[in-house]
Formats: sequence, C-alpha cells, structure tokens
Amino acid sequence: MTATTEAAAPRTYAAHAQPLWRRVLVTREASIIGLLLAVIAVAMATVPNFDSPLTVTYLLRETAPILLIALPMTLIIITAEIDLSVASVLGLASVVTGLGVQAGWPLPVAMVVAVLVGAMAGAINGALVTVVGLPSLAVTIGTLALFRGIAVGLLGTTAISDFPETWTDLARTNIPGTPVPVVIIAFAVLALGFAVLLHFTPFGRSLYAIGLNKEAAAFSGIDVGRSKFWLFVMSGTVAGFAGVYFTLLYNNARGDNAIGMELQIIAAVLLGGVSIFGGRGALHGVIAGVLLIGTLGSALRLAGVTSDIINVLTGLLLVLSVVSASALSWVHQRRVAALGRRRGRSPGTSS
Repeated sequence: MTATTEAAAPRTYAAHAQPLWRRVLVTREASIIGLLLAVIAVAMATVPNFDSPLTVTYLLRETAPILLIALPMTLIIITAEIDLSVASVLGLASVVTGLGVQAGWPLPVAMVVAVLVGAMAGAINGALVTVVGLPSLAVTIGTLALFRGIAVGLLGTTAISDFPETWTDLARTNIPGTPVPVVIIAFAVLALGFAVLLHFTPFGRSLYAIGLNKEAAAFSGIDVGRSKFWLFVMSGTVAGFAGVYFTLLYNNARGDNAIGMELQIIAAVLLGGVSIFGGRGALHGVIAGVLLIGTLGSALRLAGVTSDIINVLTGLLLVLSVVSASALSWVHQRRVAALGRRRGRSPGTSS
C-alpha cells in the first residue's frame, strides 16, 4: 500500500520556474540582440564609414521592406505555415503602382489598388491552404512563380520611373534631425499593432496553440482555418504596401523587383527565434534578426565583400538558425525528461 507522506508540489510551467531575469536575458531573442550589438560594435571599430549617419539611413531604407513583411511572416510561421510568395507579391504591387500612374491615375489611387492587389494575392494563398487544404509550402512556391510571372508579363522588360517627385522624395525623407527614414514611423506603428495582436490578445495566444497542435487547438474551439486565412491576407497586404514603398524609394516599377527577398525575410524570422515547426517566437527577436542580417550585409559591402559572398552568408545564417533551434529543442526535451525522472525517484512516497 502506498501512502503520501508529503504535500504534492504545485505544478508550474518549466519556463516560469526560472527567475525573471533569467527568463528575460537567457533567451534566444536576447542572444540575437546581443549578437546584433556585438556586430555593430565590431563594424564601427573596423569598417571605414560604418558609423556615419548616411550608413544608418541607407541601412534602414534597404531593410524597411524586410522589416515590414517580417511582421506577418512571424505570425504565419508561428502557426507552422510559411509564405514564400511575399517577394513576388511585392513585385506585383510595384508593377500595379507603375501601370496605374502610367494610365493617368492619381498616385494615391494607384497605391491603394496595389495594396488591395496584395491583399487579394494573400487571400488566394489563404484559400488554397485553408479551404482546399493544400500545404502552404507547395502553395506559395507555386504562387511565387505565378505572381512573379504576372508581374513580368504585365510590364515585360521595361520599367516605369516617372513617379511624382513629391512622393519619391517622401520615401527618401528622414525624420527631421535624425538619420532615420520616415518609413520607420509606419513600421513602428505596424510593429506595435502586431506585437499587441500576437502577445496580448486571445487571437495571438491561439496562434501559438495552432502551431503547437492544430488538432488540439481546433478541439478547444479555435477556428484554425479562419485564423490562418486572415494571416495570409495580412501578409499579402503588408507585402503590397512594401511594394509601393520599394517602388517610390527606387523610383522604379519592374516585374523583377525584390527577387530573392523572401530568403532574407525567412532567414531573419528564423534567426530571430521563431521555430520553423511552429508554436514559438517573439517579434522583438525577429526585428533584431532583420537588423542583424542588414547590418552584417552593410558592413561587408563597405568592407568590399561581393554580394555573392553576402548571399552565401545569409544562407548559412538560415541553416544555422534552423539547426540551432532544433538542437536547443532537443536539449530542452532531454532536460525536461531528466527532471521528470528525478521527480519520479524523489522521496515523496513510502510503501
């Protein structure tokens, strides 16, 4: 006969059993922020002109589209899905903006239409994933080629570059007295909105539940299909907005704008601590990941490194982020299993 001789210990989540400082500082996100600060410090000390305000301006201008699109991409990957078509949607929105202006539309009208086209592209992805039931990887590989083909087909090999100077100057304008581009204000507003949505609302918590186990989430009353559908719509909408900004920044609407950018976006999201398997991630880590890749690329270009080598390093970062996340998950599972075995052998019962 077994009798309990001690009061049972209260059940707690393993992560919350740690002190607050450890939960804040000893995390993957904190390590990426630390690595970003280290790269900035080394670059400022060793790379000529890296610490100039002009470098900061160009760095933020170039990374702004990636920062924008990484916000909804984070939510999508947390649900264990992916959207590889975002750069193609950006290119399509760029072409729509250019064709609208060429047709005589006021630029604000062309911009709104381009963003709506991005939302429609996202809705197509969402419907194929949630209604038809196709895997998002296969769907967005297909729509990556589809949307890019439409963009190139609409404009051919030509480019449109006669946009109103008022708008192109606005895309290149800095916040007065700082080297920070005005577009960062739009990013900050969106980032705040996505952070509140993900971390402080029931909808955001449901996304983590979907990523951990979509069947269990569905049984708990979460509408998995509808949640994922609207995430893809968000992704397409933000990619459309990024396409408008990209067009005005470079004063150039082309069907091949931003080719390959999806690699940088996904690399930054995974590097920032979002699990490719879903159920884990935070926006501050993703923002740090985007800035880390952008800062590293900027420093290497100023040091004379070719773009091919930078692309290789970006790919290596993507592989390392996935491998390290899997390794950390394996170590965590082993620690939890070992803790469970120790508790099972603890002197809490007697025969």
